[in-house]
Amino acid sequence: MTKKNKAIRIIELGVKSYNDSLKIQEELFQKTIELKSVNRKEDTQIPTQNYLLWVEHTPVITLGKSGKIKNLLLGEKQLKEKGIEYHPTNRGGDITFHGPGQIVGYPIIDLDNFFTDIHKYLRYLEEAILLTLGEYDLNGARSIGETGVWLDVGTPFARKICAMGVKASRWVTMHGFALNVNTNLSYFDYIVPCGIKGKAVTSLAKELGREIPFKEVKDKLEVHLANLFEATISSSGII
Repeated sequence: MTKKNKAIRIIELGVKSYNDSLKIQEELFQKTIELKSVNRKEDTQIPTQNYLLWVEHTPVITLGKSGKIKNLLLGEKQLKEKGIEYHPTNRGGDITFHGPGQIVGYPIIDLDNFFTDIHKYLRYLEEAILLTLGEYDLNGARSIGETGVWLDVGTPFARKICAMGVKASRWVTMHGFALNVNTNLSYFDYIVPCGIKGKAVTSLAKELGREIPFKEVKDKLEVHLANLFEATISSSGII
């Protein structure tokens, strides 16, 4: 049996387009899967690596594999005029927006190093967000049947603060979560967020009435993820 590696390496991508970030994700994802395949075929025990990519995207609307194009409310010309890219993608979920002021986390994790349960994995990602919101005295919650993190669930004021969509193959994950920190929320007017009608979107800045330092939020998320996954966190710098 391959030795389990409980370390997660943080990679800061800075501000980067969705496509460029996706290429980095896919490279790490495929490299991990290939190593697992080699270990099985050659009966070796080379540990796989785990990564967490932090990125702030240039404006982009992405549509998950189970999404519906009707939830995009702008045409190609309008998207171009507003400087917004559009990309269908292979993650789970429906449609969402990524852009400035939003922290996007892409864990490229070999769950064989931790636990082989994709539902538990999603709940842990949500829990890290919930715990982080709690440090700002915000009472986040899950909404039954709706992956992600919300505020005021079950009321007419329910609003989403964090979207999630993942892909996994051979217990290796990619894609992840997008937490609205200082996001310009007007971009969400151009879509039906996550395909859910009649519910608002919010951000940390909107809820707290002030801008929040990115590093402060990422540091909190890293602590909670490390505790939940019983992992050690290390930094690999900026790509």
